[in-house]
Amino acid sequence: MDGRDAATDLELLRAHVAGDRDAFAELFHRHRDRLWAVALRTIGDREEAADALQDALLSAHRAAARFRGDSAVTTWLHRIVVNACLDRIRRRQAHPTVPLPDGIRSGDGSGTGGVEPAAPAHDHDTALVVREALAALPVEQRAALVLVDVQGYPVAEVARILGVAEGTVKSRCARGRARLAVLLGHLRPAASTVPRTSADPNTDVPGVTAGNPRPSEGVGSGSGRYRRDANQEDS
Repeated sequence: MDGRDAATDLELLRAHVAGDRDAFAELFHRHRDRLWAVALRTIGDREEAADALQDALLSAHRAAARFRGDSAVTTWLHRIVVNACLDRIRRRQAHPTVPLPDGIRSGDGSGTGGVEPAAPAHDHDTALVVREALAALPVEQRAALVLVDVQGYPVAEVARILGVAEGTVKSRCARGRARLAVLLGHLRPAASTVPRTSADPNTDVPGVTAGNPRPSEGVGSGSGRYRRDANQEDS
């Protein structure tokens, strides 16, 4: 067995900082499905999500030596990915374009961490409706809902990822769910909250793992906090 397979996330990150050229690739490979799913659901467009994920990984690769051990490595990675997504969303809002609904970059899944499985037609249509509804939410509400309701992270972990208080996460989720209940009201009555699309193998995002089974070990960021405007409560 390759020694990297048994290494913890923290050990891989430290090995990367020490000069191991393959350690960071192994770290990304371990968590790529969840990072990609978060990026896609947050942005809602495959090409933009792939670019945001690439930007985030380059930032993490370069900044690894500056991070302390005060939060889990996965928390640090997700924070960087979410920040990269929100940066792109804000730039897109400032300079709006009209992307294709599915924004497919290539058929081989390059840049996304994996090929998305095809969904049956009715599931695909529903997924598009949900994606469009998420895209209509304020970006802070969207990020909180994607992490809590779609990806299934605990509120406390999402608060660490977003760099806000737990109460802020709960408030953003509550407001986002209320808006989605209106936007998705034409679907069946059970669709009054965000569907658990990440648990369905036929959805349009890559399979999501159960998370890192190892105990949390920290690599926290002293500089990766959210920007001030992302910490403010939504209107």
